Amino acid sequence: MIREPAVAGKFYPDDRGELLSMLENFCKKEEEKYSAFGVVSPHAGYIFSGKVAGEVFSSVKLPEKFVILCPNHTGFGSPLSIMSKGAWRTPLGLAKIDEELSNLLKSDMNELQEDPLAHRFEHSLEVQLPFIQFFKGDNFSFVPICVGTSNYDLLVKLGESMGNLLKKGEDFLIVASSDMTHYEDSESAKRKDFLAIEKMENLDVEGFYRTIREYSISMCGFAPVTAAMVASKIAGAKRGKLIKYTNSGDVIGDYSSVVAYAGIVFI
Repeated sequence: MIREPAVAGKFYPDDRGELLSMLENFCKKEEEKYSAFGVVSPHAGYIFSGKVAGEVFSSVKLPEKFVILCPNHTGFGSPLSIMSKGAWRTPLGLAKIDEELSNLLKSDMNELQEDPLAHRFEHSLEVQLPFIQFFKGDNFSFVPICVGTSNYDLLVKLGESMGNLLKKGEDFLIVASSDMTHYEDSESAKRKDFLAIEKMENLDVEGFYRTIREYSISMCGFAPVTAAMVASKIAGAKRGKLIKYTNSGDVIGDYSSVVAYAGIVFI
């Protein structure tokens, strides 16, 4: 099946030329790139978070396979929803789902349920694809997983499943889709967010999860990030590196109620 775009023309341009022009402005042709196991990339409208996402994808060596984890904003679908066949369409063409890698993950973790409904209207995974397409064209495949649970044990299990495959030699990059604090003044948002960022930089999974809960940090994709951190540590990551941090006030000039964005790589 082909998953048609849900937010083209809303979160990002639906015109191919306009989209490519925007991506060219966001992405850098870096000579030195990190060898990363996972990244955290934001998912707001491109005018707000595209620069952060662009710098994240510009900063790492991109393989031919990706596992993209996103939060579930719609409430549809299973707690851990995967698609293992077909492709996703964007204005830049079709992004092929990696059936082999999907099946490896499903065979290792039966909680991963085949469920296209969770993905049909979800924006937070879709908006990652044009950045990958910008760099890789159609020379990549990916596994989409929509994470609709915050159960710590399940997130660790998902991370272990991905991490063990990486450790065995499967070559893919984990992309955890998340924004940071929502609808607080910029100083409050930054103060809270950097508590979480410190834990991500130290790859302190338990500390990160506890900090999100203890300080009520409204980081919508903390569950995907938790799993990505577990996997990256198993695969050999030693630290996280903050690439860029911004908030919506930097675009619209109103810092009284912002959404914040962080780009991080696990290296």
